[in-house]
Amino acid sequence: MEIPVYLLTGVLESGKTSFIRETLSDEEFTGKARTLLIVTEEGEAEYDELLLKKCHTDLVVIEEEVDLTEELLYELNKKYRPSQVVMEYNGMWKMERILTMNLPKSWVIVQLITMVNAATFEVYINNMRSILSEQFQNADMIIFNRCSESTSQSFCRRNVKAVNRRAQVYFEMEDGTPAELEEEELPFDLDAPVIQIGDEDFGIWYIDAVDHVEKYIGKTVKFRGMVYRPDRFPKGTFVPGRFAMTCCADDTAFIGFVCKYDKAENLKNRQWVMVTAKVQSEYQKEYRDKGPVLYAESIAMTGGPEEKLVYFN
Repeated sequence: MEIPVYLLTGVLESGKTSFIRETLSDEEFTGKARTLLIVTEEGEAEYDELLLKKCHTDLVVIEEEVDLTEELLYELNKKYRPSQVVMEYNGMWKMERILTMNLPKSWVIVQLITMVNAATFEVYINNMRSILSEQFQNADMIIFNRCSESTSQSFCRRNVKAVNRRAQVYFEMEDGTPAELEEEELPFDLDAPVIQIGDEDFGIWYIDAVDHVEKYIGKTVKFRGMVYRPDRFPKGTFVPGRFAMTCCADDTAFIGFVCKYDKAENLKNRQWVMVTAKVQSEYQKEYRDKGPVLYAESIAMTGGPEEKLVYFN
């Protein structure tokens, strides 16, 4: 019988403890099941002993990263025999450590949630991008809490989607209620006969097209991109795209969409081209899902943009 493991991460004061306390208070989550709560850091918020007793939860605190070992987890499983496990994982520890660890038999990580304090997110993403990016990369759900009227949901969402396209992103106000979702303000005209995507707006367009391909189906876009065409690609296809900073200047990823073009074989990798294409939504094995597919109407050689790297600000 599988023992579900719910893994929560986030930097200090991101709201992990408060979220777990609320979750444990929910009888639909705990019921009469025995829960093992493993905490790997001690923040300002603490766990109330009465709450833990009421929700049949055993608390174990691990303060040092070296103490989190496979042997310890096996001992905890044998001692407490949990029906489910909740782990509050230290945001400064490497995610790879827990994700590659041989967990006790039947333990299965079923959900990885990253908590983010929206009030301090911009400071962290500008100064600790690599740490946040690692937390975003494998997350199933990312919750921005402590939002205010000045919170830029677009800024938050773009920085998440640049790293993890599949993650669900939620926003909560300071009182814990769901934030009213803001409409994305796009720097280009979706109603124009040809949607002109400026060099500085490529990242914004890419994220929006990934999330809302339905807005672009049947429309024509024009943008500058670099040619990417590996040998394994089918005849008549290539990807015009850009390198984007996902973690730091030394850690970039190539982003773009599959483009159908009958003269694709004449293009060379890393050439810069001006693409005018109609957008459709189709299944592509490169996406492992349906997504935007471009049908080229014209391809013209061009020089590269002034700023080669894409950012998601």
